[in-house]
Amino acid sequence: MNQKLAQIAIIGLGEVGRCYAKPLHEAGFKLLLCEARPSPAALQLAAQCRLTVHEAPGAWLGAADWVLSCVTGEQALKVASQVLGFARANAGLADLTTASPEIKREAAQQAVQRGVRYVDTAIMGAISLNWVRTPLLAAGAGANELKTLLEQAGARVQVIQGGAAGDAISLKILRSVFTKGMEALSVELLTSAEKQGVRAQLYEQLNDIDQTPLRSFIDMLVRTHVIHAKRRAHEVHDANKVLAAQGLPSLVLPGVEQRFLDTARKLDSHPLEVADPDIDQALHWLLANNARKA
Repeated sequence: MNQKLAQIAIIGLGEVGRCYAKPLHEAGFKLLLCEARPSPAALQLAAQCRLTVHEAPGAWLGAADWVLSCVTGEQALKVASQVLGFARANAGLADLTTASPEIKREAAQQAVQRGVRYVDTAIMGAISLNWVRTPLLAAGAGANELKTLLEQAGARVQVIQGGAAGDAISLKILRSVFTKGMEALSVELLTSAEKQGVRAQLYEQLNDIDQTPLRSFIDMLVRTHVIHAKRRAHEVHDANKVLAAQGLPSLVLPGVEQRFLDTARKLDSHPLEVADPDIDQALHWLLANNARKA
């Protein structure tokens, strides 16, 4: 199939749908648009492209080579089911929603039964900042074809080779766990340092961490966590008291302390089998003991 002549349906004309509609149209693709309640911005885009906006999925989807689902996560499975009721065999369905990994896997199973290629497509940044250049992470049957198609419109797509539906959104969520956790901790860290007048010196004291590869650093934290959780829980408790005394009570550290105390209690009842575990051994112990009551 000549990708330049491909017909692409876009379901949902919010910020994400419009983000891809305009550059795809400019790149020469034939578009089919769908939005139950089109906003003025959606109607303006459709007028500029001289296209009709369908109110709901229907038989018109049979002409689409690819369908981009750009609705909300809550609507994802419903819309996927509707699309699959009309999509032709071997068409592609790219799910750009924020639906959970479980929902995306369920949608993928439905797609297989219909002979449709389903691609879990996670948006790995803020659309409002980088628009079509916002990085995408794709997994599932047809991911490489989707990459080829979208990159003709200026998109940036990374394919998880051998990945399955659910993998891309799982990695997006895990990345958010890390970045949002670091964000909350950094807010508390820097406000305390600023209040004490030692922010510049703090950056210097963190320089050794800055010189350590991220993977090595987080692996080290987890490996040593299962050895030193009890001692570190006391350190976290003391640090929390210091911040409170500054009039900056922490919202993050109480949860951190509970994490360390939980590990310490489980170590008392289920000790490590090795004195110096590697990352695989540490994770195995944590997973094995996660469901156990302290």
